[in-house]
Amino acid sequence: MKTRILGKGGLEVSAIGLGCMGISQSYGVPLETAEGIKLIRAAFERGITFFDTAEVYGPYKNEEVVGEALEPIRNQVVIATKFGFDIEGGGAPDSSPERIRQAVEGSLRRLRTDYIDLLYQHRVDHKVPMEDVAGTVKDLIAEGKVKHFGMSEAGVANIRRANAVLPVAALQSEYSLMWREPEAQIIPVLEELGIGFVPFSPLGKGFLTGTIDANTTFGEKDFRNTVPRFDRDSRIANQALVETVTRIAGDKKITPAQLALAWVLAQKPWMAPIPGTTKVSRLEENIGATEVELSAQELAEIEAAVSGIAIQGDRYSAMHQARIDR
Repeated sequence: MKTRILGKGGLEVSAIGLGCMGISQSYGVPLETAEGIKLIRAAFERGITFFDTAEVYGPYKNEEVVGEALEPIRNQVVIATKFGFDIEGGGAPDSSPERIRQAVEGSLRRLRTDYIDLLYQHRVDHKVPMEDVAGTVKDLIAEGKVKHFGMSEAGVANIRRANAVLPVAALQSEYSLMWREPEAQIIPVLEELGIGFVPFSPLGKGFLTGTIDANTTFGEKDFRNTVPRFDRDSRIANQALVETVTRIAGDKKITPAQLALAWVLAQKPWMAPIPGTTKVSRLEENIGATEVELSAQELAEIEAAVSGIAIQGDRYSAMHQARIDR
């Protein structure tokens, strides 16, 4: 597995990581603990060293699964987790210094470790000055409980404010052939400041795999039922992108998912996407994308083919859309 460096602090991770959220929530019936552990260890055995979780996934359950899976190989992996919500009080954003410390102590316990490699603020909390958030994490780094600081779905102004207090190692936000908004402002700022980028949903929440169409039905617990981008009309409209990706992938004799991931990897050397899955076969397919080389001509051809395709539907429900920092 190739590796990449996130941020100026030299955080080295596998070129793609594993987004672990779907093991415990959001994409239908969660895996049993034993199956989740088996999947995470299968990822490590195949070269993945970068694992992403959060206290709110489950909530709490996902960190427990990740912690149990990685405990025997703790010093060989990078664990990223997140704080930022008042889980017991209804789930509103809360990045108060007290809540950050409470979250970190809980995460350390569930992850069966005495340090967190990469600690993200899950969403910007506009009630708490960013300087207080970054300052608290800076103190946790000084205490040895955290190694690197990250942000998730943060806007340019808050990225700059946080980085002025404590170097930000990575920003985690959605980015894929289906969602390219970060190219306008976010990616240039990350490059300027030397901050790594960890794209989540690099496969468009499964849409870019080519396995979802207008007739697809999602399970009762699948959050895509609430996402405007996945209503039937949007799926019909967005099928043009999938058909284009599938055609280009076929010409290169790879899968649509591998093309989508290889495209993300080709954008910048400091991007490390974290596709999620609950199946070892998909895990192996995703890992295969790290061996796909896209030439400048191929990238230009992909750009020409997809640039005129407009994506229909918001990527979140209204409630979650409101939590994205601008």
